[in-house]
Amino acid sequence: MKLVRVGAAVLNQTPLDWNGNRDRILDAISQARDARVSILCFPELCITGYGCEDAFQSPGLWRTAFEVLQEIVPATRGLVVSVGLPLVHRNSLFNTAAMLVDGEIVGFVAKRFLAGEGLYYEPRWFKPWPEAAAGEAEFGDLRFPMGDLYFEIGGIRIGFEICEDAWVANRRGGDLADRGIDLILNPSASHFAFGKHAVRERFVLEGSRSFGVTYVYSNLLGNESGRMIYDGGALIATEGEMVAAGPRFGFREVYLTFADVDIDATRMSQARLGSRRPNVADDPLCIERRFPFPEVDPQVRPSAPGASTEPEEDDGGIRVERAAWERSDPLAYEEFSRAVSLALFDYMRKSRSHGFVISFSGGADSAAVACLVRQMVGFALAELGNEELHRRLAYWHLSAETEEQWLREILTCVYQSTRNSSETTRNAARVVASALSATYHELDVDSLVEQYREIVETALQRKLSWERDDLALQNIQARVRAPGVWMIANLEGALLLATSNRSEAAVGYATMDGDTCGGLSPIAGIDKAFLRRWLRWLERIGPEGLGAIPELSLINQQNPTAELRPPEHSQTDEADLMPYDLLDAIEDAAIGDKKTPLEVFRHVSARFPRYERAQLVEWVDRFFRLWCRNQWKRERYAPSFHVDDKNLDPKTWCRFPILSGGFERELAELRRREGERG
Repeated sequence: MKLVRVGAAVLNQTPLDWNGNRDRILDAISQARDARVSILCFPELCITGYGCEDAFQSPGLWRTAFEVLQEIVPATRGLVVSVGLPLVHRNSLFNTAAMLVDGEIVGFVAKRFLAGEGLYYEPRWFKPWPEAAAGEAEFGDLRFPMGDLYFEIGGIRIGFEICEDAWVANRRGGDLADRGIDLILNPSASHFAFGKHAVRERFVLEGSRSFGVTYVYSNLLGNESGRMIYDGGALIATEGEMVAAGPRFGFREVYLTFADVDIDATRMSQARLGSRRPNVADDPLCIERRFPFPEVDPQVRPSAPGASTEPEEDDGGIRVERAAWERSDPLAYEEFSRAVSLALFDYMRKSRSHGFVISFSGGADSAAVACLVRQMVGFALAELGNEELHRRLAYWHLSAETEEQWLREILTCVYQSTRNSSETTRNAARVVASALSATYHELDVDSLVEQYREIVETALQRKLSWERDDLALQNIQARVRAPGVWMIANLEGALLLATSNRSEAAVGYATMDGDTCGGLSPIAGIDKAFLRRWLRWLERIGPEGLGAIPELSLINQQNPTAELRPPEHSQTDEADLMPYDLLDAIEDAAIGDKKTPLEVFRHVSARFPRYERAQLVEWVDRFFRLWCRNQWKRERYAPSFHVDDKNLDPKTWCRFPILSGGFERELAELRRREGERG
């Protein structure tokens, strides 16, 4: 039996925060040393931060990244550590993992497969490293091996799959297994999306089983650069068994997950693999170094801050304890609560904002945003405690001690009424804001609406009417609400949160410079149907450890409405548009699956047989026309968070021309086909 203690570090980094990123790396190394970890894997590009965007093209960034690496190297004496940074070789930039052994740089492994789909634009900055190629990285007079390398350190063979290298069909691990690798390190920057963690677990487990190795996966954590949310969740598997799993969505900046693995056992597994075709020749890609691995006593498991729960024996196998919330059903509600809460916390502290202000309508969207802020405070206090939370927000001198005091300091809700506002929404706003312990204001902006109306009527020399000027009269109410709530946010040094959701973004059902106002749009990446289900769950159950908010019944019993027409019009969102579940299905088919209007119609007519075919034709037609007409609005939305793989953000996910032919030919075909059928 040859036991080695291996570890994975999860970090909450920030692009270009050189000193902060370095210090968190050094903190994790210190924790690993205290925990007697010998081999430690850090996340991808953890020195620079993953989300540097076009700053990756700066020679100054390349030089500074290597300087910071040199500041980290001395701390690795007595350890084997991998850290990620960009590296230039022959006028090309590569995404690399530096291997540090006992206080020395021994080589750089370059990523072979680049992520270029969805949120990822790695081919814009990096080049893929050719298979089985090696070179030398040059830094002045210094030279280091670089390329498609692996390492033999103290008799243990270590290889890399850098994030995307493990997601492709011909993943790197197969080549490594043929070379007799004992341990695969996977430094990743893998963003959160519903259901994605289960996929990661599968490729970690399958990699450890099919390659006959121990597999160590590390990841980033939190809202690193504004839009992506990283959930952490370090994983360690050996011989197809998960032996350690780190926490997800934590509010600390550093987490260490470690496990004792038996190198002899994985070698025996490889020996049994009939499919393995060993590469027995001397290999120039192998970098060898002496290293005295210490003996490991499996009975001694030192604790480390934020370390994962120790695995327990279960019927002869290994059982990794998971947080109670990860066993909930449906898991998506818990994940949504925790992902967006963590993202809000990081956005607030990294932008040095003094809390959040919300234009609180008494409806579902603004209530959802306010509840997410409430959950942010609850989760942060539960994990960090009062003293640590004060330290993390030291830029903002707060006197809060209790959760209620924290919420009054951090969350401000502003209800702004006109003559078209109902007592139902006013009461809902007041009661829910009180249940959330928010600071609450009511503003009557009706006189401002009327002043604008009179000014424009005088200029046009005619009266405005709902019959002729419906849209303009609706929009002025939403726009008049913006200056007051912006002013409150400015006075408090707070961040104004926009409250539009993805369903509204798809069809432009929002007033630009009105309800879209804000520096951040936290729910613009999630559809309305999900939000309504989540709010009902939050009313009855709520996240593990925080509980329900029964007062949300005042929100959930309403039909969503903008309340911009006079009450006698009985305005509702779905009457203006279409049923939200149908809208979301059309969006998913049209934008996510890139189906034509006719294909979308066939899809939804089979899925929603309760609606007349002629009505479905009208709704499909309406969606496509509104989608094309409102691309300019989506271009102007405040940054939003990504929580699934259906985001409409044109800056990072869903590109579409602002000016287009509007699907005229395709919609004409839909009407012709249905006309012939009728």
